[in-house]
Amino acid sequence: MGVIVTPLDLAGFDRLPLHVRRCVSWEVDPGTIPAADSGLTIDSEFDKEAWVSMVMLDWGTCAQIAIESSVNATVGSAFYAPPGRVPRAHLFPTSPVSPDAVLLMSVRVEPGHTGVAERLIDRVVADLIQRGVRAVEAFGFVRSAATSRSTDSRMSGDAANGLCAGCMIDAHLLAEAGFEVVAAHDVFPRYRLELDSGLSWKSAVENALEGLVLMASIDVLGRERAGASAASPGWVQRASCSDASRSANV
Repeated sequence: MGVIVTPLDLAGFDRLPLHVRRCVSWEVDPGTIPAADSGLTIDSEFDKEAWVSMVMLDWGTCAQIAIESSVNATVGSAFYAPPGRVPRAHLFPTSPVSPDAVLLMSVRVEPGHTGVAERLIDRVVADLIQRGVRAVEAFGFVRSAATSRSTDSRMSGDAANGLCAGCMIDAHLLAEAGFEVVAAHDVFPRYRLELDSGLSWKSAVENALEGLVLMASIDVLGRERAGASAASPGWVQRASCSDASRSANV
């Protein structure tokens, strides 16, 4: 029971929530998306899966997903990749992402799952540390400023073209996760987290505890089976005695 965070694999793409499967705000260059009145469309789900497949094959894991085990449903996701693989990464007023950093693109969680966003970020950090990445950066989104200045030039142009607010990361979430502002902006501040092997202690402890729980479960199951064998039915014991008597007579 509870939420399990695990890397996304290609076989699990169909398990992503519908919006996550179809949103290509980060993965497709906004300049290539046809205007709504052009009569042309793109298969966004196909393009999203193609992007995930390409990045996984060339670079490796690019998303962590949170699965609610009681209903076996994906309730959260965090996508990340080298900024050169993310078309929108160079369009923000606080671009570009530092060349030594991986870009944390989005952290999206279904309503009612408190703490899952933080766990997703922890797993992203742990994965990148293991891969020797020096830092992770992300574009924060200050929703109150974006709402009050939606007609301002700071929310128009390339940065806002086709932008999905639901797939932007709240600035306060990044700050609470230990990220620091490296490029200030009232709507799109860019944050950075230096990666150190020491930062993975929490993930290591969680994995160790999960292992202890698993071993305890196996031990309990083994004891139950041993007890069942010791308390075997009387007819089995009588049969064993009869066999022994026949062997002695022979």
